[in-house]
Amino acid sequence: MTIGALIELQANLKALNLSSMARNLEGTLRQARESGIGYDEFLLELTAAELQARAQNSLNRRIREAKFPLLKPMETFDLAAVPELDLRLFRDIAGCGYIREHRNVIFLGRSGTGKTHMATALGIEACKNNFRTRFISCHALVNELIEARQDRALQRLVQKYVRYDLLIMDELGYIPLSKEGSELLFQVLAERHEKGSVMITTNLGFADWTQVFGDPVMTAALLDRLTHKAHIVSCTWESYRLKQSLKEKGKPRKDNPCK
Repeated sequence: MTIGALIELQANLKALNLSSMARNLEGTLRQARESGIGYDEFLLELTAAELQARAQNSLNRRIREAKFPLLKPMETFDLAAVPELDLRLFRDIAGCGYIREHRNVIFLGRSGTGKTHMATALGIEACKNNFRTRFISCHALVNELIEARQDRALQRLVQKYVRYDLLIMDELGYIPLSKEGSELLFQVLAERHEKGSVMITTNLGFADWTQVFGDPVMTAALLDRLTHKAHIVSCTWESYRLKQSLKEKGKPRKDNPCK
């Protein structure tokens, strides 16, 4: 292929939004000449690289959109540190079938048991499975909703949160909600009922949720919706965070192998 033809082909590929193919064209042509592969294999290799690049870019966009506070993928969670965890259920949840079925997941347990870490890891798995995901603390979501109501943009924001395949609400119960805040949060969760999945981490048992939402009737209605066909994970073990800290302290320091 002449230099002129190469430049023209690269321009055509870019115009067709095949940027990865355009970027890899010259190198793939060189490899094809050196290995003597046919046109069919050459085209297959070039298109495979384009598809791989698009899949990676799409995943990166979903992870950015999710706004995880920290990127903690599945392999960073030490399952051996929580032997009481139902591994069969956890791996089933990681497969994202619950999202396809519009089911919810609720992690109940004391602070430090790894609820947020697990929710983040499962959220990343959802992104890998092409599901639109959003991670937000309960308090931050309520603040957004209150501000949107003040700006007369509440319905638009509610619909934005309804459209996510998975909404992860972290730290429910750590801060009591105002009457307005609890009503707005109820509105979002009621709108999402059987339309999308919700994952919640909370330090409160269900009997104590009235402390957060105030109105016992509304709390009962909310629990009825959230727990319907939900996966409930009770984190009854000792602090995962403490175990990880002790484990890190027990490791020998790299700058002093004698310790």
